[in-house]
This record gives sequence, structure tokens and C-alpha cells, in this order.
Amino acid sequence: MESLLVFGDSNTWGLVPGSSPYKRYPFEIRWTGLLQDKLDNIRVLEEGLCGRTTVYEDSLRAGRKGTNALLSILESQYPVDMAIIMLGTNDCKKSYRATPLDIGAGIEQCLDALELYIKKENILLISPILLGDNVWKPEKDPEFDQESVQVSKKLKEIYEAIAQKRGIQFLAASDYVSADEADDEHLNEEGHCLFANVVFDKLKLMNLV
Repeated sequence: MESLLVFGDSNTWGLVPGSSPYKRYPFEIRWTGLLQDKLDNIRVLEEGLCGRTTVYEDSLRAGRKGTNALLSILESQYPVDMAIIMLGTNDCKKSYRATPLDIGAGIEQCLDALELYIKKENILLISPILLGDNVWKPEKDPEFDQESVQVSKKLKEIYEAIAQKRGIQFLAASDYVSADEADDEHLNEEGHCLFANVVFDKLKLMNLV
């Protein structure tokens, strides 16, 4: 059976919008679980983690630097036949002060790691959903600010150019789904369902399923 690594953050992990303490949607509701239901001979390897970035260390939560985790995961799950990567939202946090180009450079380091193990034509780069305009408010997620929102809006263009340059496939999540107003950051149940269909259709176009 072939394997598909899905490497992402809380929108891959399945965080319920606005939940405190954090709650997680069950496997059968998460987009990764719904995608698994559509794949007959491919095993989905879920690797979502709340707070995960491309290359930045979280001063309060260890193990969030994506490039550090990715090589270990690729070795532990070897062989991995295909991969989806959707990161960048947490890189927009005000503490990192990362520009869209900085975040693009971070995602390229993740892609460098993926390409050590997986063929380029089997990699799908997804730019994340947009942060909502009010995500930075105290009742939502004050780790972001208004500049974070603007940075998130520029990632699609940056990621698409990276994918074209590297010869890998690209999908913009923000073209299809958006954050729930409960926290302006995470997909709701309907969003997970819709996104699973979008990703499945893209994998079909890539002739991977």
C-alpha cells in the first residue's frame, strides 16, 4: 500500500474553531480522515501539529519548527510515496515578524527535505487559508496582529511562484475554504468536508489516485 504524508499545523490537526481549551474534530470529520475514506489503496499519514511553523521556534512550545520534525518523520515513515504540505499560518504571528518572502524561504526549506525522499511530481504544496480580519482581537488569537492578516493574504502568490519554480504541484486553500468566524483562524466542520473534496480532486488531476 502506498502512503501519503500530510504535513501541516492546526488546520491539519483538526482544531475546533474557538474551542478553549483546544478541542479536536474526530478523524471522521477532519479533512484528512475524509480524504482517507476516498483513497482505496493509499494510507494517509496525518502529521498536523498546533503551532507548527516552517522554520521558527516557538519560545513557549517545543517542537514546532517544521524543518526539524520533517526529516525525522520522513525517516520514521519510510518509504513515503506522496506528500501534501500546508504550513505558513503560524509563521504570520507577530513574534516572528516574518515577511511573506521570509515565509516562502521557510517553506522552501521544508520542500528541500521532502524532495530528499519523494519525487517532485508527487508533492503538493498548499498555501493556507487566510487569517480573518479580526483574528488578532483579545477574544480570538492575540498572537497575531493586523499585519499578520496582511501577510497571510500574500502567501498564495509567493507559494504559487515557488511551486512553478520547483516543478511541483500547487493548490490555494483560500480559493475554496475560509476560517470560521469563531476564531478567524480554523476550518469548521463544513470547511473540512469541502476541503477534503478539493484535495481529492487535485490528487486525481495529479494522477496520484
